[in-house]
Amino acid sequence: MALKIRLARGGAKKRPFYRIVVAEASAPRDGRYVERVGTYNPMVPKDHEQRLALNGERISFWMSKGAQPTDRVHKMLASAGLMAAPALRDQPKKSAPGKKRADREAAAAAAAAAEAEAAQAAEAAAAEAAAAEDAAEDVAPAEEAVADAPAEEAVAEEAPVEEAVAEEAAAEEEKADS
Repeated sequence: MALKIRLARGGAKKRPFYRIVVAEASAPRDGRYVERVGTYNPMVPKDHEQRLALNGERISFWMSKGAQPTDRVHKMLASAGLMAAPALRDQPKKSAPGKKRADREAAAAAAAAAEAEAAQAAEAAAAEAAAAEDAAEDVAPAEEAVADAPAEEAVAEEAPVEEAVAEEAAAEEEKADS
């Protein structure tokens, strides 16, 4: 005889009240039971003392005889400190992806990894090319500095000539005004 510690519903329509009972696994939900070991009233506030009432001694007795609590009752017993908390899975088995989908995702992940490696290799090659260009530019500015020096001197020589022309134009305007 397999025993379960489970909830048996009572109360009116839309006003549930549950008895926590020890019953045979094959017995109907609200049918015959061996012993009532507590009550659960979801209609009262969570911090109210009558929300969950348990007979801990009788629950321990029946569990020693092989009675197994249902998942919901297991949570209630854990909150009361009579049992360890149940291990809850992050993802239910029903919603786990199928074999074909898992294979497709694994192939996509492998392709993404290969693509990322190729991108890293391309970046490394670009970085090496940029380093080679920088090395070539370091040599070129020294050569350009020598070539640019006479041009800068020519620009410096042209500036006083332009100033002189501007002074002459201002002087002519003064004469014309007088």
